[in-house]
Amino acid sequence: MRVENLIQDKAYEFGYEKCGIVRIQDLEGYDKCLRERIDKVPASKMFYRSQSRLTNLQERYPWAKSVIVTVSHFGHYKAPGELKGHIAKHYLFDGRVNTESKEFKRSVVMEQFLQDLGLKTASNRNFGIVGLRWAAMKAGLGIIRKNNFFYTESGSWVGLEAWITDRDMELVESTNLPICPEGCSNCIKACPTCSLSSPYTMNPLSCVSFLTTFGGRDLANDPLDKSFGTWIYGCDACQDACPMNGGKWTEKDEFPGVLEISLCLTPESIMKMEEEFYKHNIQPKFFYLSPDELWKWKVNVLNFMRNNYQESYKQYILEACNNENEKIRDIAQMICKDIFNR
Repeated sequence: MRVENLIQDKAYEFGYEKCGIVRIQDLEGYDKCLRERIDKVPASKMFYRSQSRLTNLQERYPWAKSVIVTVSHFGHYKAPGELKGHIAKHYLFDGRVNTESKEFKRSVVMEQFLQDLGLKTASNRNFGIVGLRWAAMKAGLGIIRKNNFFYTESGSWVGLEAWITDRDMELVESTNLPICPEGCSNCIKACPTCSLSSPYTMNPLSCVSFLTTFGGRDLANDPLDKSFGTWIYGCDACQDACPMNGGKWTEKDEFPGVLEISLCLTPESIMKMEEEFYKHNIQPKFFYLSPDELWKWKVNVLNFMRNNYQESYKQYILEACNNENEKIRDIAQMICKDIFNR
């Protein structure tokens, strides 16, 4: 058996949905894609330039000859009702750092298997070592749709992982997935901030997922803050609206730890959360915000409370006006002016 087939068979045995292998030179062109995105949306220049670490792979890894790409399906987990529409599913069921998850365990055994074969490997479990959607598409594992997400037969509810290797290999699959319906613009219409402005075109800096995680550091003065709807951390709007995702989420299984923390992630609980609890119980699972950034969660929640105001939120908003953190105070005081005229 060719080593390519051996690797793919093992990936399926470990529980991956898809596995393919592309030669390193076949990933050339990703830098061109980034430049095209910048040309379409000049405001995105800083963001896409930061992705340059995923280009010129042979300069960074002179020994690299091929890339193994895998797909994991996570659209079978139960989402607690308290968190639906508030915490994006990708973050809620993120197996990259959850050592108890099937996804994390299979990643570990897969990497060990590759090394046991004598392969030299490089990977980045958290953020990817190549343009993951680009590599998965090149490996024939699925397609990228108008909302920029990668899809398999399971819809877009999939996680991608890749390993650069020092062996010349290739195992490219084929897909029969239908392309997006010609007249469909559901994802574009659903985007709360118009970050997704046309097919395959977006400004990541105005995406709700970006603004509630990496970005949004001055949310009190951000003109988009009133457009977040019910989202507190991440956003699934364009994926939920996609007809190609219809019926793809099954909610059959429990994801480790989600049920236990669900009541801790309600808006009220976040506003009452202490720093030590956050550092030990929440941040390790939602690592896009650092151990010192509980304040960002609270700012996101205050923004949510303003956009979805209920009388029961008033006490939390008023208390936040005297918070020791300036960012929390600023948005709380702004909300008081907007809602309470004080």
